Amino acid sequence: MEAVVPAFIAALLTQAGDRSPWLVAILADRYGRPFTVALAALFAHAAGNAIAATGALLIAPLLTPNAKQLLLALALIFAAMGALWRLKAPDRLEGWRLGTFLTPLLGIFILALGDTTQFFTLAFGVRGPTPWFALGGACAAIFVVNLAAALMGELAWRQLPIRQFRIGFGLLCLLAGGIIGAAALRLI
Repeated sequence: MEAVVPAFIAALLTQAGDRSPWLVAILADRYGRPFTVALAALFAHAAGNAIAATGALLIAPLLTPNAKQLLLALALIFAAMGALWRLKAPDRLEGWRLGTFLTPLLGIFILALGDTTQFFTLAFGVRGPTPWFALGGACAAIFVVNLAAALMGELAWRQLPIRQFRIGFGLLCLLAGGIIGAAALRLI
């Protein structure tokens, strides 16, 4: 259970400044069905995070405690790099005619495959007795953020101070990743 809360918090903070909720807001406005779009986004993210949890299940027995700590440090540093980089607008998927559920499902799966949330699911998944707790925590946070974006719509979502949030989150992750990484390498 110790992986649920950290995975939830990491996914919540990561997703709040990511491109996928922006795309969810765009698609919710287009289709007028925010719950359907948010649910499709949840399934899309759950698929990617399930891949990360499966990877965690496979590699966890091979890693030492210091290696697991270093993996978390790398996840934090990569999250910092992503947060401090300029946020590019997602493709609006205007040419996609797959419907209210399949368009967000496939579009968000493609957009989110390999994102920071999956790296956090992997990093927290190797630390606990089972990575499925990390998957559950991450998916719960992803649904919260994407449902909020879907209910708000693109205009309201874009009014949020996302750039400032990303800078603060990035600096915090950089600091935490540096400290955890130095401890994993036994430098401090």
